[in-house]
Amino acid sequence: MRSARDPGVAAGTNQMADDRWLVAGLGNPGPQYAGNRHNVGFMVADLLAARIGTGFRRDRSRVQAASGRLAGLPVIVAKPTSFMNLAGPPLAAVAAFYKIPPDRIVAIHDELDLPFGTIRLKLGGGDGGHNGLRSVTRALGTRDYYRVRVGIGRPPGRQDPADFVLRDFAPAERKEMPLVLERSADAVEALLRLGLAPAQNEFHPAAPVPPADPAAG
Repeated sequence: MRSARDPGVAAGTNQMADDRWLVAGLGNPGPQYAGNRHNVGFMVADLLAARIGTGFRRDRSRVQAASGRLAGLPVIVAKPTSFMNLAGPPLAAVAAFYKIPPDRIVAIHDELDLPFGTIRLKLGGGDGGHNGLRSVTRALGTRDYYRVRVGIGRPPGRQDPADFVLRDFAPAERKEMPLVLERSADAVEALLRLGLAPAQNEFHPAAPVPPADPAAG
Protein backbone atom coordinates (compact mmCIF):
# COMPACT_ATOMS: atom_id res chain seq x y z
CA MET A 1 0.00 0.00 0.00
CA ARG A 2 1.25 3.49 -0.82
CA SER A 3 2.27 5.55 2.17
CA ALA A 4 0.04 8.52 2.97
CA ARG A 5 3.21 10.60 2.80
CA ASP A 6 4.09 9.60 -0.75
CA PRO A 7 2.01 11.10 -3.56
CA GLY A 8 3.07 8.20 -5.77
CA VAL A 9 2.60 10.02 -9.05
CA ALA A 10 6.07 9.64 -10.52
CA ALA A 11 6.76 7.05 -13.21
CA GLY A 12 7.08 3.54 -11.88
CA THR A 13 4.65 3.97 -8.98
CA ASN A 14 1.26 2.34 -8.56
CA GLN A 15 -0.62 5.64 -8.96
CA MET A 16 -3.41 5.18 -11.51
CA ALA A 17 -3.17 7.49 -14.50
CA ASP A 18 -6.81 8.59 -14.08
CA ASP A 19 -6.55 9.52 -10.39
CA ARG A 20 -7.89 13.03 -10.08
CA TRP A 21 -6.27 15.76 -7.98
CA LEU A 22 -7.88 18.77 -6.35
CA VAL A 23 -5.66 21.88 -6.43
CA ALA A 24 -7.20 24.66 -4.35
CA GLY A 25 -6.13 28.29 -4.30
CA LEU A 26 -7.09 30.06 -1.07
CA GLY A 27 -8.27 33.67 -1.04
CA ASN A 28 -11.22 35.98 -0.59
CA PRO A 29 -13.80 36.49 -3.36
CA GLY A 30 -14.59 39.86 -4.85
CA PRO A 31 -12.69 42.52 -6.79
CA GLN A 32 -11.86 44.52 -3.66
CA TYR A 33 -9.63 41.64 -2.46
CA ALA A 34 -8.17 40.59 -5.80
CA GLY A 35 -4.74 42.18 -5.33
CA ASN A 36 -4.35 41.43 -1.62
CA ARG A 37 -1.39 39.46 -0.32
CA HIS A 38 -3.93 37.05 1.21
CA ASN A 39 -5.14 36.24 -2.31
CA VAL A 40 -1.91 34.90 -3.76
CA GLY A 41 -3.46 31.41 -3.74
CA PHE A 42 -6.20 32.65 -6.06
CA MET A 43 -3.57 34.26 -8.29
CA VAL A 44 -1.69 30.98 -8.70
CA ALA A 45 -4.97 29.13 -9.31
CA ASP A 46 -5.80 31.61 -12.10
CA LEU A 47 -2.46 30.88 -13.75
CA LEU A 48 -2.96 27.11 -13.45
CA ALA A 49 -6.41 27.40 -15.03
CA ALA A 50 -4.83 29.35 -17.88
CA ARG A 51 -2.29 26.58 -18.33
CA ILE A 52 -5.11 24.04 -18.47
CA GLY A 53 -6.76 26.20 -21.11
CA THR A 54 -10.21 26.29 -19.56
CA GLY A 55 -12.01 29.03 -17.69
CA PHE A 56 -13.53 28.76 -14.24
CA ARG A 57 -17.13 27.68 -13.90
CA ARG A 58 -19.33 27.91 -10.85
CA ASP A 59 -19.57 24.47 -9.23
CA ARG A 60 -22.48 23.22 -7.17
CA SER A 61 -20.18 23.15 -4.14
CA ARG A 62 -19.64 26.95 -3.85
CA VAL A 63 -16.38 26.95 -5.73
CA GLN A 64 -15.20 28.18 -9.08
CA ALA A 65 -13.63 25.18 -10.79
CA ALA A 66 -11.51 24.57 -13.87
CA SER A 67 -11.03 20.95 -14.95
CA GLY A 68 -8.35 19.56 -17.20
CA ARG A 69 -4.86 18.12 -17.04
CA LEU A 70 -1.68 19.35 -15.40
CA ALA A 71 1.59 17.45 -15.44
CA GLY A 72 -0.25 14.79 -17.44
CA LEU A 73 -2.78 14.17 -14.65
CA PRO A 74 -6.49 15.03 -14.37
CA VAL A 75 -7.04 17.91 -11.97
CA ILE A 76 -9.70 20.24 -10.67
CA VAL A 77 -8.34 23.70 -9.93
CA ALA A 78 -10.71 25.34 -7.47
CA LYS A 79 -11.29 28.72 -5.85
CA PRO A 80 -13.89 28.77 -3.05
CA THR A 81 -16.52 31.48 -3.44
CA SER A 82 -16.82 31.72 0.34
CA PHE A 83 -14.50 33.89 2.39
CA MET A 84 -11.13 32.57 3.51
CA ASN A 85 -12.24 31.45 6.96
CA LEU A 86 -15.01 29.34 5.37
CA ALA A 87 -12.95 27.84 2.53
CA GLY A 88 -12.94 24.31 3.92
CA PRO A 89 -16.53 23.07 3.52
CA PRO A 90 -16.82 23.86 -0.22
CA LEU A 91 -13.48 22.17 -0.93
CA ALA A 92 -14.41 19.16 1.19
CA ALA A 93 -17.68 18.90 -0.76
CA VAL A 94 -15.82 18.88 -4.09
CA ALA A 95 -13.39 16.26 -2.78
CA ALA A 96 -16.26 14.08 -1.54
CA PHE A 97 -18.20 14.37 -4.80
CA TYR A 98 -15.22 13.32 -6.92
CA LYS A 99 -13.92 10.86 -4.29
CA ILE A 100 -10.57 12.67 -4.03
CA PRO A 101 -8.67 11.62 -0.89
CA PRO A 102 -6.65 14.13 1.17
CA ASP A 103 -3.36 12.80 -0.21
CA ARG A 104 -4.40 14.13 -3.63
CA ILE A 105 -5.39 17.59 -2.41
CA VAL A 106 -3.07 20.61 -2.72
CA ALA A 107 -3.79 23.94 -0.99
CA ILE A 108 -1.96 27.01 -2.31
CA HIS A 109 -1.75 29.82 0.22
CA ASP A 110 0.10 32.92 1.37
CA GLU A 111 2.70 32.45 4.11
CA LEU A 112 3.72 35.24 6.50
CA ASP A 113 6.61 33.24 7.89
CA LEU A 114 8.46 33.06 4.57
CA PRO A 115 10.26 35.94 2.85
CA PHE A 116 8.45 37.45 -0.11
CA GLY A 117 8.65 35.21 -3.17
CA THR A 118 9.92 32.13 -1.33
CA ILE A 119 8.13 28.90 -2.24
CA ARG A 120 7.92 25.86 0.03
CA LEU A 121 6.07 22.57 -0.36
CA LYS A 122 4.99 20.34 2.48
CA LEU A 123 2.55 17.65 3.53
CA GLY A 124 0.59 18.08 6.72
CA GLY A 125 1.47 20.28 9.66
CA GLY A 126 -0.38 23.01 11.52
CA ASP A 127 -2.20 26.02 10.15
CA GLY A 128 0.22 28.64 11.56
CA GLY A 129 -2.72 30.93 12.31
CA HIS A 130 -3.90 30.86 8.68
CA ASN A 131 -7.70 30.94 8.73
CA GLY A 132 -8.04 29.26 5.35
CA LEU A 133 -5.87 26.32 6.31
CA ARG A 134 -7.67 26.01 9.63
CA SER A 135 -11.01 25.77 7.81
CA VAL A 136 -9.70 23.24 5.27
CA THR A 137 -8.19 21.04 7.99
CA ARG A 138 -11.38 21.11 10.02
CA ALA A 139 -13.57 20.29 7.00
CA LEU A 140 -11.35 17.47 5.72
CA GLY A 141 -10.84 16.05 9.21
CA THR A 142 -7.09 15.73 8.64
CA ARG A 143 -3.93 17.81 8.29
CA ASP A 144 -2.46 15.39 5.77
CA TYR A 145 -2.98 17.27 2.55
CA TYR A 146 -0.32 19.07 0.52
CA ARG A 147 0.46 22.75 0.81
CA VAL A 148 2.27 25.07 -1.59
CA ARG A 149 3.30 28.00 0.60
CA VAL A 150 4.03 31.29 -1.14
CA GLY A 151 5.99 33.71 1.01
CA ILE A 152 4.63 37.23 1.49
CA GLY A 153 6.98 38.25 4.33
CA ARG A 154 6.20 39.79 7.69
CA PRO A 155 4.56 43.21 8.10
CA PRO A 156 6.91 46.13 8.70
CA GLY A 157 7.23 47.64 12.14
CA ARG A 158 4.21 47.09 14.34
CA GLN A 159 1.65 46.72 11.57
CA ASP A 160 -1.04 44.18 12.44
CA PRO A 161 -0.55 40.99 10.36
CA ALA A 162 -4.32 40.83 9.80
CA ASP A 163 -4.17 44.28 8.20
CA PHE A 164 -0.98 43.47 6.27
CA VAL A 165 -2.39 40.40 4.50
CA LEU A 166 -5.48 42.35 3.40
CA ARG A 167 -3.36 45.03 1.71
CA ASP A 168 -2.25 44.88 -1.92
CA PHE A 169 1.33 44.01 -2.71
CA ALA A 170 3.72 46.96 -2.69
CA PRO A 171 4.77 48.40 -6.10
CA ALA A 172 8.22 46.79 -5.93
CA GLU A 173 6.61 43.44 -5.07
CA ARG A 174 4.13 43.73 -7.93
CA LYS A 175 7.02 43.95 -10.37
CA GLU A 176 8.24 40.58 -9.11
CA MET A 177 4.82 38.91 -8.93
CA PRO A 178 4.70 37.46 -12.47
CA LEU A 179 7.85 35.44 -11.78
CA VAL A 180 6.67 34.45 -8.29
CA LEU A 181 3.35 33.22 -9.67
CA GLU A 182 5.00 31.31 -12.53
CA ARG A 183 7.36 29.56 -10.11
CA SER A 184 4.52 28.78 -7.73
CA ALA A 185 2.50 27.22 -10.55
CA ASP A 186 5.61 25.31 -11.65
CA ALA A 187 5.97 24.01 -8.08
CA VAL A 188 2.41 22.68 -8.13
CA GLU A 189 3.06 20.87 -11.40
CA ALA A 190 6.36 19.47 -10.09
CA LEU A 191 4.57 18.14 -7.00
CA LEU A 192 2.01 16.35 -9.16
CA ARG A 193 4.55 15.08 -11.67
CA LEU A 194 7.45 14.09 -9.41
CA GLY A 195 6.17 13.66 -5.88
CA LEU A 196 6.94 15.68 -2.78
CA ALA A 197 10.63 15.04 -2.10
CA PRO A 198 11.85 15.57 -5.69
CA ALA A 199 9.73 18.72 -5.99
CA GLN A 200 11.17 20.02 -2.73
CA ASN A 201 14.66 19.33 -4.05
CA GLU A 202 13.84 21.41 -7.11
CA PHE A 203 12.20 24.38 -5.39
CA HIS A 204 13.79 24.53 -1.94
CA PRO A 205 17.27 26.07 -1.93
CA ALA A 206 20.03 23.81 -0.72
CA ALA A 207 21.26 24.43 2.81
CA PRO A 208 24.56 26.33 2.81
CA VAL A 209 27.62 24.22 3.47
CA PRO A 210 29.37 25.44 6.64
CA PRO A 211 32.96 26.56 6.13
CA ALA A 212 35.64 24.05 7.03
CA ASP A 213 37.16 24.41 10.45
CA PRO A 214 40.88 25.05 9.86
CA ALA A 215 41.62 23.60 13.28
CA ALA A 216 40.06 20.27 12.35
CA GLY A 217 42.32 17.34 11.39
